[in-house]
Amino acid sequence: MWRTWLSLSAVALAAGCSLNPRWPDPEAEAARLAGQAAIIKVDETGGVLDAPAFDAAQLGYAQAIRESLTHAPAIQAALARVRQAYAAAEQERLLPNPVLTVALKLPVGGGSPTVEPGLAAELMNLLLMPGRVDAADHRLRAAGAEALAVTLDVLAQVQRCYIQVQALDASMPVLEERRRLTERMLDIARSRLQGGEGTRLDVTTLEAQRIEMDEEIAEQELARQEARLELARLIGRPGGGIDWLLDAQGESAATPGDEKTWLRAALEHRPEIAVKTWELKALGVDLRQTRWSLLEDAGVGVEAEGTARSDADDWQVGPAWSVPLPLFDWGQARRDLLRARRLETSHQRNQIRREVIEEVRRAYAACEASRKACQRVGGLLIPLLERRRREAESQYQAGQCDVMALILADQDLQTARMKLIELHRRAAESFVRLRRAAGGPGEPGGPTVKTRNPTGDPAIDIHHEGNHP
Repeated sequence: MWRTWLSLSAVALAAGCSLNPRWPDPEAEAARLAGQAAIIKVDETGGVLDAPAFDAAQLGYAQAIRESLTHAPAIQAALARVRQAYAAAEQERLLPNPVLTVALKLPVGGGSPTVEPGLAAELMNLLLMPGRVDAADHRLRAAGAEALAVTLDVLAQVQRCYIQVQALDASMPVLEERRRLTERMLDIARSRLQGGEGTRLDVTTLEAQRIEMDEEIAEQELARQEARLELARLIGRPGGGIDWLLDAQGESAATPGDEKTWLRAALEHRPEIAVKTWELKALGVDLRQTRWSLLEDAGVGVEAEGTARSDADDWQVGPAWSVPLPLFDWGQARRDLLRARRLETSHQRNQIRREVIEEVRRAYAACEASRKACQRVGGLLIPLLERRRREAESQYQAGQCDVMALILADQDLQTARMKLIELHRRAAESFVRLRRAAGGPGEPGGPTVKTRNPTGDPAIDIHHEGNHP
C-alpha cells in the first residue's frame, strides 16, 4: 500500500522541488541600499513604544537614518510579510498526507462483517507540486521586493524630515538677527525723535515691525518643534527628548549628472517594478498549471476487502483510481481568470515603469533648478542686498533718508537669506527624491542586481541574476 504513495513522492521530489525555499534576505539587501551594515533585524517582541535612548546629545544625519531603519514598524511589518511568504513556500513543499479510509459493512441477514480499508494519495497534488513551489518562490521574492520598497520609503521620509529640521534650525538665527536689527533701528529712531530730528511715525512703524517679528519667530519655533517631534517618532522615540544638536545645513547638492543614467538605474533597480515582475512569473506558472485542472481531484491508492473473521487468504488487495469526469468544468473559467490577472499585472507594471520615469525626470529637474537657484541667490543676490543694506544704514544715520528705506533694505536682505535656506532645503530634498526614484540612495551604477530580458517580452519573461529581485 505504501509503495505507490512513496513512488509518487519520489517523482514529485525528483521533479525539481528543493527541500527549503531560498530566503531572499531583505534585511541584508535593505542595509546595503541604506549604506549601513547589519542595522535591520526582525524584532520578535512586536516592538516597544520608545526605543532605548542613545547617550549622545547630538543626532547626526547618519545616526538618524540608522535609528529610523532599526526601529521602523513599517519595515518590521514588511519583514513579517516576507516570513509569511516563506512559510507559504515551505507549505507548498510538504507532501500531501495519505488518506486512510475504512469501511465496515454489516450483513443484513447476519454473518461476519466485511472490512474495506483503503489508502489513497491525491495524485494531481503530487504532479502539480513543482509548479506550485515555483509560484510560491516567485511570490516570496515579490514579498522581498516589497520589503525593499518599504525600506526606501522609510529612508526617504527620515531624510526629508531631518533636512526640514536643519532648515528650520538655520532660519532661527536669521530671524533673530532681523529682530536685533529692528531693535537697533528702534533705538536710533527714538534717539532721533528725542533730538528733534526724527518723527513719531518712524518709531511707531518700527515698534509694529518688532511685534510682527516676535510673532514670526514664535510661529517658526512652533514649526521647528513639530518637525522635531516628527523626527523623534521616525527614530523610534516619540516620547523622548527633542533637544538634539543636528548637523549643520549643507550647501546645495552637486550636479546630479546625466538624466539618462538615472533613468536606466531606476528601471533596473526599482523594487516596485521587481514586485510586478515576480507576480507575473508566478501567474505564468499558475496559468501553465491549469492544463492539469481536468485531473485536479484525481487520486491513486490501494484498497483491500475481506471479512473480519476470515483468513488472510480471503482478503483481496489491489490498486484503486479516482478520476473526475470533465463534463461541465474543464478549467476554462480558471484559465480566463488567470489570463485576465496576468494582463492586469502586466499593465500595472507598465504603469509603474511610466510613473518611475516621471518621478526621476521631475526630481532631476527640481534638483537642477534648486541648485542653479542657490548659485544665483547665494552668489549674486545676497551680496548686492548686503551692500544695499549698508548704504541704506549709512544714509539713515546721516539723516539722508527716512527709516522706511532702511527697513525695506533689511527686509529684502533677510528675505533673501531665508530664501537661500529654503533653496538649500529644496535642493537636498529633491536629491533625496531623485535617489529614491532611482531605487536607492546610492549613485547610479552601484552594486545592484540588474534585470535582463533574453526573450524580448518586457512584461513577462524577466529573469533576475542572483538571489534577490
